Amino acid sequence: MRIIFMGTPDFAVASLKALIEQGEEVVAVVTAPDKPAGRGQKLHESAVKQFASSHQIPVLQPEKLRDPAFIKTLESFNADLQIVVAFRMLPEMVWNMPPKGTVNVHASLLPNYRGAAPINHAVINGETKSGVSTFLLQHEIDTGNILFAQEVAIKETDTAGDLHDNLMHAGAELLLKTVQAIKENQLNPIPQDSISSSETWKHAPKIFKEDCLIHWDQSSNDIYNKIRGLSPYPTAYTLLDGKVLKIFASKKELVAHQYPAGTFLTNGKNLLKVASNDGFIHLTDLQIEGKKRMNDIDFLRGYRFESNSIVQQI
Repeated sequence: MRIIFMGTPDFAVASLKALIEQGEEVVAVVTAPDKPAGRGQKLHESAVKQFASSHQIPVLQPEKLRDPAFIKTLESFNADLQIVVAFRMLPEMVWNMPPKGTVNVHASLLPNYRGAAPINHAVINGETKSGVSTFLLQHEIDTGNILFAQEVAIKETDTAGDLHDNLMHAGAELLLKTVQAIKENQLNPIPQDSISSSETWKHAPKIFKEDCLIHWDQSSNDIYNKIRGLSPYPTAYTLLDGKVLKIFASKKELVAHQYPAGTFLTNGKNLLKVASNDGFIHLTDLQIEGKKRMNDIDFLRGYRFESNSIVQQI
């Protein structure tokens, strides 16, 4: 089959790489336009573009997916199938173009966690399992009939970054299974509405900066899950001395105490923790505004708490 692949980040590269290594005919790649990045604001190519270019695969980078010139170019490749992994929402004129349709790889066990941030939300919610699904695109986002699904376990210590990597590889394997089934006409699409009631579905909307602020009056479990569910990106944060303090990793301590939620406690050497409503969260990997990321010991070695900080020495 002639395949057009659409994707942008590293998550998508694993699937594209798997297709190439299996010998599939990827005739073109569609990815995001180059964007300025870094201090010098140099144009940055997406991970998918870099991989495709290194394998001499034609790359399309439309600003608008409804652009007539882009549509005409896309049609010229005469693709049998389109595959979408971590890309933007497609208009019907694009996803309905190839005769065998457009397959999407989604990082959840659909219909749960439809949306832009399924990996983050699964960890934030304390799930013990997630997975990947392949489905055929239709009008509403992430609602198409499911082709295949693969469950992936989530350990209590896994961050969103850990789950991302596990699902990235599982998704690539599931995509190959899906492509083979399409070749052999062995598909049995399952409507998502037939799997479970929509009242029980969990959602995964886009995460904004305000969603990353830690509320210390919550339970230690909820805070711990939020920190690992936002690590390494977009990263949970709190405020210390009026500065943003990003927290990449933590440990939880469930114990009764009398400290107000949000109180920082430290021995000034190798322990920094914050009171929650039912214990403490030990901050082990953090970054204060204007400084580099470091562990708790290095942070305490160089940081001087201001006199008005709510800090208890222990």
